[in-house]
Amino acid sequence: MTGSAALGDRLEQLCQEFAGLDVRDRLELLLEYAESLPPLPERFAALRQDESHRVPECQTPVYLFTELEDGRLRLHAEVAPEAPTVKGFVAVLRELVTGALPAEVATLDVDLLRRLGLVEALGMVRMRGLHAVFQRIRNEARRLAA
Repeated sequence: MTGSAALGDRLEQLCQEFAGLDVRDRLELLLEYAESLPPLPERFAALRQDESHRVPECQTPVYLFTELEDGRLRLHAEVAPEAPTVKGFVAVLRELVTGALPAEVATLDVDLLRRLGLVEALGMVRMRGLHAVFQRIRNEARRLAA
């Protein structure tokens, strides 16, 4: 990904991918994304003990790790396997933001869940947790951009 246009283009592609689907198919797509989330790299495994990497607002254990590589954000995550929809959303976010400039990620649309049509597909409790995951990624991007 290079520049804002690439991140914006990828966001639009994701929104279109989800928009043409009914609620059940959106959930199926999330499950497909869940299967694509790679395992957490070994160098982050020990850091899971540090609760600062966990998103506490999410009932599902979600651990997020961000780093810069050549000035671009890389997102790594681990999500409990018993929560495939949450894992799928994290995989969507990983695909979206990995390779983008941190400043671009920091300003991503906060209405992402609605734009993907997930508000209708998931309950409010889950929506709060997913919004917290998204906010954590944006905050980490802000920190890396500074």
